[in-house]
Amino acid sequence: MDGKLVLIIGPSGVGKSVILSTLKEKHPDLHFPRSATTRERRDGEGDDLYHFVSDDEFDKLIEENNVLEYAVVHGGARYGTLVDEIIPQIEKGITVIREVDVQGFDSITAHAFFRGEDPQYTLDSIFILPENKEQLIKHITERAPIDDDELKHRIASMEHELKYAEKCNHKITNKEGKLDETIAEVEKTILG
Repeated sequence: MDGKLVLIIGPSGVGKSVILSTLKEKHPDLHFPRSATTRERRDGEGDDLYHFVSDDEFDKLIEENNVLEYAVVHGGARYGTLVDEIIPQIEKGITVIREVDVQGFDSITAHAFFRGEDPQYTLDSIFILPENKEQLIKHITERAPIDDDELKHRIASMEHELKYAEKCNHKITNKEGKLDETIAEVEKTILG
């Protein structure tokens, strides 16, 4: 099987993290790259999810074109997708699964590795859709109490993110109470 990068995208609260953790458990043959981050390591946190770096090291990674995309997240910490975590795996014929936000999606799909008539590497994308917007709003408000302004902000973000469904190769709806079916559909899409 040829290696490829599969981007998983969808609005907050749609179930991406549960889908990804299930895929990780069931498919050790897939690769889930670590992100580079400048944030402080939390108590008990290992190196399985993040490659912790200083601001200077992050600057150097960018300078040397070792980051596919990066973003500044709340609190000013930077998070980035490392070339070394993805390209060598694809070259070995492995499928790499990466969850991204809309900013990361734009950056990676525009990257020279994946762009043009005959791109150097295969890129696929799956958008996880909610059954309806009310379902998403319910998931967001059930997670933790949030005030009206924050909810308005989250809904505006959700509206913006949902527009990206049309840019993806595949759209899969995560129906309420049907998570196993959603996961099976994601697996089928990834594994062909």
